[in-house]
Amino acid sequence: MAGSAAVLEDSSLLSKLDRMLLPLERFGALLSGLAVFSLMFLAAYSVTARKFFGSPLLGYVDYIEAAMPIIAIMGVSYVQRDGSHIRMDMLVSKLRGRALWFFELVSVLLMLVLVIALTSGAWDHFDRSFDCTRPWCSRDSSIDISLPIWPSKLVVPVAFGILALRLLLQVWGYGRALVLGLENPVAVPLTLTIEEQAMAEAKALEGAD
Repeated sequence: MAGSAAVLEDSSLLSKLDRMLLPLERFGALLSGLAVFSLMFLAAYSVTARKFFGSPLLGYVDYIEAAMPIIAIMGVSYVQRDGSHIRMDMLVSKLRGRALWFFELVSVLLMLVLVIALTSGAWDHFDRSFDCTRPWCSRDSSIDISLPIWPSKLVVPVAFGILALRLLLQVWGYGRALVLGLENPVAVPLTLTIEEQAMAEAKALEGAD
């Protein structure tokens, strides 16, 4: 499983692009968190309404279905940037230098190919649902309260598009590290040792004081 990671920054174009993309990724992660919070609130409201008024929230399942793409996908690029995705790194943790950057480059390239294919398919799926000649611009809707489904379908290609941009930057970062033989490249997640992680946490606590 991946451990704690750090992303280095400098004055290079790659690092500037990395910092430009980061606010968008953070906003996506924020939307994902707000969607989770909203479902918790709706669940509490629905249970309370059923208990005391005998009438649960109408369309509760529809709201859950609409929020699921936001919860599941909108934060994926932010996590990819920090290297926080769960992965088996028993082999990768033993690699150093160009061998490590080559392995990471190949991994990110494979992910990029997959994400581009998924983005194209997800956009086609959204396009089949979106039609402004119909009410609410929707060809389909949820069962209980007829929520338009196309906004939820649009979330998927947008999130994958942001992820594709992040993967392109990481391809650049790992490729640059591989060619130049860099020890600590920028714009890619670098795994921290236990000692480095402890020092980073200590500095964070000092800053909080």
